[in-house]
Amino acid sequence: MGKRVVTLGEIMLRLKSPGFERLFQSPAFEAAFGGGEGNVALSLANFGLDTAFITALPVNSLADACIRFLRSYGVDTSFIARQGERLGIYFLEAGANQRASNVIYDRAHSSISTAKSADFDWDTIFDGAGWFHITGITPAISATAAELSLHAVQAAQARGVTVSCDYNFRKKLWNYGKTAPEVMGELVKYVDVGIANEEDCQKSLGVVLEDGDVDHAVTSGNLDTTRYEALAQKMFATFPNLKYQAITLRESISASHNGWSACLYNGHDFFLSRRYDITDIVDRVGGGDSFAAGLIYGLHTGMADEDALNFAVAASCLKHSILGDVNLVTVTEVQRLAGGDASGRVQR
Repeated sequence: MGKRVVTLGEIMLRLKSPGFERLFQSPAFEAAFGGGEGNVALSLANFGLDTAFITALPVNSLADACIRFLRSYGVDTSFIARQGERLGIYFLEAGANQRASNVIYDRAHSSISTAKSADFDWDTIFDGAGWFHITGITPAISATAAELSLHAVQAAQARGVTVSCDYNFRKKLWNYGKTAPEVMGELVKYVDVGIANEEDCQKSLGVVLEDGDVDHAVTSGNLDTTRYEALAQKMFATFPNLKYQAITLRESISASHNGWSACLYNGHDFFLSRRYDITDIVDRVGGGDSFAAGLIYGLHTGMADEDALNFAVAASCLKHSILGDVNLVTVTEVQRLAGGDASGRVQR
């Protein structure tokens, strides 16, 4: 199944109001764990890949429970640094129909925000590794986390490990004095596989098309795929180290109804995936992470580029039916959907 995949980032305690309730509508929360790079590690381990997750967690029972959660899906947690003050938290209120979902972060001074590159043995971490994944979330947490992220991608590239990055712009996090393009522009110089949604290239990296940005397309739900081919080409021109640029295309008809597809550019060919019409969304949080994991799985296991793209889109389509951050689907289920079976019939 290929060499080990390593991911680096923050995993948090996820506290969600029950069902589609507003926060504190009832005095209860559904507790779980989640976070971008952790979600990718969990998804890949669930697909059967040898996967390790790198983070920093405090020494307390919450962090112990988080590590047990990661291990329960087969993720290697042996490189996690036990240090720092706290486990980050995020509160989630799931939207429905025309009411948007809402996320509130409580992650200041979390363990990963103060972790340094010297806290990790990169020679051991990348021994036997073939792929390293990071996102634009971790560099947004703190200046220290940004330095850690940059050192990690440099260490991976120096050891011949393929590097992927989901640019993941989070406007609520970039508040320590540097802008996303300042930090991410340097980090992406070491990336082989770039992953973005409709607006990440613009907001995380400042890469825009000459005739304007994609804000209108995102908010209107009308996507012109020719613009994304041009955007991917501009990403290659800006970052000549890239081997692939993937862009997920979400048409937000409402919080409960999305169109979902993606495109992939490899420097020569531009592929557009099958489009899925997703109604009655159960949980869209982690949808982008499930796409990233699907693309990594496809490319890392030797699928053709177009097949890897369609596997990733099918995997992330299925994630919208699953409560929680983690995409709990099998490779067989993804392949069935990617092959055209979207009936949802009972499998007996």
